[in-house]
Amino acid sequence: MEPLERYRPIIDDFDAFLEACERPLGNAVRINTIKTSVERALATLEEDGLEYEQADWNPRVLRLETDSPGSTWSSFHGFTHGQEEVSAVPPIVLDPQSGERVWDCCAAPGGKATQIAALMDDEGTVVANDNNLGRISALRFNAERLGATSLAVTNDDARNYSLNRFSFDEFDRALVDAPCSCEGTIRKNPDALDNWSEGHISSVAGIQKGILRRAIQATREGGTVVYSTCTFAPEENEAVVQHALENEPCRVVDFDLGLEYDPGLTEWDDETYDSTLERAARIYPHRNDTGGFFVAKLEVTA
Repeated sequence: MEPLERYRPIIDDFDAFLEACERPLGNAVRINTIKTSVERALATLEEDGLEYEQADWNPRVLRLETDSPGSTWSSFHGFTHGQEEVSAVPPIVLDPQSGERVWDCCAAPGGKATQIAALMDDEGTVVANDNNLGRISALRFNAERLGATSLAVTNDDARNYSLNRFSFDEFDRALVDAPCSCEGTIRKNPDALDNWSEGHISSVAGIQKGILRRAIQATREGGTVVYSTCTFAPEENEAVVQHALENEPCRVVDFDLGLEYDPGLTEWDDETYDSTLERAARIYPHRNDTGGFFVAKLEVTA
């Protein structure tokens, strides 16, 4: 936990934060409304004798009392999908609408991409891209199991993504759930900090800036880009969004979220960020008994 000490000045109740990071994370699933209703999914779980608790902020997200959420009848038939609770936040913030064109830049293994499809009633186009060919098979499997027929799967580097393959030249919305140092996954991945270094943070931040830049460029004026990570590092969060604000036509906008969160930072380690970054959300494990996440919502302005 030593790498997390750098966040002591910015996190209230820091000892409670560390204590929460040391507790194992329970299992959660998302109800897949492409294949079923919330009521039917709950009835199916009850028939199987599985105990659950609906998330206060989203009735489609359940904390499930089982060690194998992917081995249940409801999962096999695509009624539910194993997905960490805070992982369901970015698609909610993105707020995709039926019939739109949406790009999930880093989509594998498909939890958020299929959630986006469900929020759109599986009507429209969700381009689910990932640069890791080995993870594409999991993405395609989950799309098929969950019945997300609006998904188009591509395998490319999002930083240099070309829209020439499509009959359209811009997206309505884009999700950049960027590869990161994964500090916020410590509760489910106890070895997440084993290879931690500030050098790695700096390296991955460069990749994140490139992906976010391309997402903004590929989204229409007035469209929405959501940037998210599962890490606490300001270099990968606020600093990346700050870079976009300084170099691309975009602005940070407000959003509503039922989970408790801290506002984004406006300064860190002698760096100052735009005051609008307070509109971003820092989700800490001790606030909602979840993993850690960062989410910022951007509007493309030109």
